[in-house]
Amino acid sequence: MISQFEGYEDLPELDWERYRAQYGAHDGSLGRLDLILNAEGDSTNNYRVAKQADVLMLLYLFSAEELRELVEELGYSLSADLIRRTVDFYRQRSTHGSTLSNVVHSWVDARADRERSWTSLCKALDSDIGDIQGGTTHEGIHLGAMAGSVDMVVRCYTGLEIRDDMLWLHPALPTQLDKIAFGINYREQPIRLEVTAGNLRLQLPSGGAQSIRVRVEGRQAQLYPGQTQDFLLSGPEGAVSGPR
Repeated sequence: MISQFEGYEDLPELDWERYRAQYGAHDGSLGRLDLILNAEGDSTNNYRVAKQADVLMLLYLFSAEELRELVEELGYSLSADLIRRTVDFYRQRSTHGSTLSNVVHSWVDARADRERSWTSLCKALDSDIGDIQGGTTHEGIHLGAMAGSVDMVVRCYTGLEIRDDMLWLHPALPTQLDKIAFGINYREQPIRLEVTAGNLRLQLPSGGAQSIRVRVEGRQAQLYPGQTQDFLLSGPEGAVSGPR
């Protein structure tokens, strides 16, 4: 796995059972374990514990392909299995002491485990409504978690990226969402997106903007102002219907 810092793998495991029994919330979570250990004269840095998704931020900031290229430039290999083991390892040892941690875990799980991704997103959405950290909301709302939750829907669940001078989309909606609809601006071209489990619709209003190139599920298309195009998502590579 990818270690959080040098020597991390040599640290002892925390007695999770004891701390959950003594300090855990109704769901067994230990969001403020850092404060608990500090009160005992101890520190999370002395155990294989992650207060938040520090290492997994790599997979939040970069796609698996981008991260693999970066790691290979450093002289290491990064297999798909190593990525899975890294995610599993820190999932079991993260206390989510930051509200942003749930956003990152939701993102990382979006492709491999959509149900778990949705659960983490709901926790992020509940950060201030439910004051899940037990008293921090009155000090100020968690704006980063709010923005991250919107970003999950707009970029992660649609697979929206800008690569190779194109707008890339690779949707993967959780079963709890029937449809996502929103607008973006790309190269001065307003675009309306509607995504369901089986279809992606792009609508470009008429105007003087230049045409844009898009890539949806491996298929490329050139779209022009005033055009609407559906991309069927039922196949592994997707299919493209004609423009209207």
